[in-house]
Amino acid sequence: MKKKYFFIQVVLLILLSFGSLKLQAQSRKSSKDYLVQITTSFGNMYLVLYDDTPKHKNNFIKLVKKKFYKDLLFHRIIKGFMIQGGDPDSRNAPKGKMLGMGGSDMAKIEAEFRSEHIHKKGALAAARDGNPKKASNACQFYIVHGRPVTGKELNAIELRKGIKYTPKQREAYTTLGGFPPLDQNYTVFGEVVKGFEVIDKIAQQEKDRANRPYKDIKMDIKVRKMRKKKITRKFGYKYNQ
Repeated sequence: MKKKYFFIQVVLLILLSFGSLKLQAQSRKSSKDYLVQITTSFGNMYLVLYDDTPKHKNNFIKLVKKKFYKDLLFHRIIKGFMIQGGDPDSRNAPKGKMLGMGGSDMAKIEAEFRSEHIHKKGALAAARDGNPKKASNACQFYIVHGRPVTGKELNAIELRKGIKYTPKQREAYTTLGGFPPLDQNYTVFGEVVKGFEVIDKIAQQEKDRANRPYKDIKMDIKVRKMRKKKITRKFGYKYNQ
């Protein structure tokens, strides 16, 4: 009887040890994140993707790993608003060609609106058409350029949309700037943590009537895993979502 009891104890200890090792492995895995690097002729932008918009995050990473965005253009730029890219039809597109419809044949991504994520300067968001569910285009995205927003403007948006900005969000809009009219209408799934000057340079380029830059602005996007602590230390980004 004692031997049997001892054997059971040993088995339980082994199972507990295995479970502990598994939890440690999961903890080490969750301590890492994907750092996004968008390379352009004006410099590099570094971005972090949000964990609480998993459909958009996973889709974006999948496309980047497939080199989907290699040599695509920032085909639409509006100073004080945003810079947009990711249209597969923009690769090697002749001058003057209208762009912005590419990717419509790909499965849309379900909207993932989060009150925590706003259209502050540097916000990464998914483009979309006018579909009633506000589902996102699978590949086109934009990065907010924006402008400083007054408290009065934010009050009006809150009243019109029935939302409430936190003090931190208000500070971001009034200092860093952004474009709050789009909040809760387009999915924001990441943000720039370094390279804001690149957004400024791209947004200021000369363009045609369709807002396409006269000079092609190509992109290349890569992702690499990095410890969250290192991202915080290197870029000042705090993981609080």
